[in-house]
Parts: sequence; structure tokens; C-alpha cells
Amino acid sequence: MNAIMVEYIDGMDLGETQVHGGMSVIPLFDGTEDSGYITLKEALDLESIVITELDEHGAVPELKVHNLGDVPVLLLDGEELVGAKQNRVLNTTILLKEGSETVIPVSCTEHGRWSYTSDRFADSGHVAANRVRRSKNASVCQSLRNHEGYRSNQMEVWDEISELSHEAMVMSETGAMRDVYSSREKDMEEYMEAFPLMDDQKGVMVLIKGEVAGMDRVSSSAAYKLLHEKLVKSYAIEALLDEEDNSEENISEAVDNFLEDLKSSLEETHKSVGYGYDHRFESPGTLGSALIHEDRVLHAAFFNKNEKKPGMSGYRERRSFRDVR
Repeated sequence: MNAIMVEYIDGMDLGETQVHGGMSVIPLFDGTEDSGYITLKEALDLESIVITELDEHGAVPELKVHNLGDVPVLLLDGEELVGAKQNRVLNTTILLKEGSETVIPVSCTEHGRWSYTSDRFADSGHVAANRVRRSKNASVCQSLRNHEGYRSNQMEVWDEISELSHEAMVMSETGAMRDVYSSREKDMEEYMEAFPLMDDQKGVMVLIKGEVAGMDRVSSSAAYKLLHEKLVKSYAIEALLDEEDNSEENISEAVDNFLEDLKSSLEETHKSVGYGYDHRFESPGTLGSALIHEDRVLHAAFFNKNEKKPGMSGYRERRSFRDVR
């Protein structure tokens, strides 16, 4: 792991642990602030970006984004876009250049639909569930190693969503991940009350049943304020499917081990789709990525690649999927 990232990890301030059911959240802070970009939500609200299918026919792994504004826009790994021919999630974090037209890599989160519901995409208000992001992160890393760009293993993404739907006992007509979130909306409210946004917060580290599931941190507290609910829910959707309470005995040890494991990661660097460089990391127990631009870590996401899925006992639902277009 490079010196910038080691300093980034060592410089994190960990807040007081918050607990609800089987999930613990540690707010993340630092002493810097970066206001050089806006978020997906802000850009869509301002109508300064337009996100569409690649062309009238569409292509599952790619979308087109026009940034009409004069400010860069941060698109976060795992953020879900809804509409057009089918819902998608971002395969990696991208800082869109101002006044640009960019083709972005995505994965489908709604395999049962391929027909227009709108001309443009909107923000679903969700980040993909932790297990989906973890699996997607691993396959994108492999794709980059194979010089195939930021592509995911779409079949694995669909499998993860199918498992999540099965555990949540949700029958979705189009196999949409969004329907799983909608089915647990009331439960999610309890998690949001238990894990409120803190002043100057920039990220979260999340433990499920005493084991670190992952962490996300951005460089701007103003940006994080708009991402907090999305990110907390991406972990909570998994935690609420398991009724067991958390173990608080070894949280400090689990966090220390996770962070030390991160710093031992092997690293690969790739030119980002937008500004900066996409750094990929893998250690025996963790994997993740970071977008670094002008020596600033704009977003870092790390996952425990050995984490057990809530409610799973070797079950893996299989079904036939049509070919990716």
C-alpha cells in the first residue's frame, strides 16, 4: 500500500461506537476538508448532469453521462441509478470532469426488465448492499488485471441480489434490488435512528456481529452528509436479516486487525474514467479501492472478503439469466 494511503488510514479519527441489534457503526473523521466537487444527488437536483443509456438500444455494462456544469461530480461506487431500460449501479467511484461527456461502467440490478420507463436515469437513494459491492469489487479488480476495463461479473451480481431477495422473502417481478430495500423500509428507519450523522463525519466503519464488514470514507463532510443514509442502509439491509445481537467484546481488536490488514495490501493502479487514478488493494482478509486525485483520497471503500453472509448456511439460489446485452 502506498504512503498516501497508509497516512490516510493512520490519520483517521474513530468516533464512539454506535450499536443496534447485530450492527455496530464507528463514525470516521479527519482534520481536513475538500469542497472541490458535488455529489450525484446534488448534480441531479441541479439538473447539471444527464444520465442516459449509451444509445437508443442500450448496453447493460455502460451508460452515458453529460456533466453540463462547471464543477466535478463524484459518483460513488455502488450508487444505484433507476429508470431507462433497467436499473444499474456504479462499478467504481468516478470524479466526472466538468463540461464532459463520459461513458461510465455499471452493473445491472434489475435483470427482469429491458424496456424504457424513462429517458433518463434518476438516483434511487440507495447504495448496493454490502455483499453486492464486495463481490463486484473483486470481479472489477480481476477485469482490470485482464485489461478488460471496469467490468463486473454480471452473473455474480445477479446471484448476490437473488440471494438477498431470498433471505428477505421478497418476490420481485423484475428481480430488482430496489424492491428488497422497499420491503424493509420501516426496519431501516430504526437503523437510521440508531446511527445518526455526526458533525463533520466523513465515513463509517461497520461491524456485523462483531466482525468488520467494511468501511467507506469520502474527503468532504458536506458530501458525506448526503451519502450517510445510503451507506448505512447498504450495510443495514444485511444486518437486519440476521436476528442475532452484536458482540461488543472484541470490537477494538477487530478494528485494529482490519486496519493493519489493509496496510499490508498489494496494490494496483489504473487510470480512472474521470479525474485521478483508481487504486485497487487486496490482502489476505480484505479488498477495496480508492480514487486518488492530486494526492487527495477522494473516496476509499474496503471490505472484509471473508465475511459470512447473514442467514446463509451454504444456500445459493441458482436460476437462469438471459445473456448480458
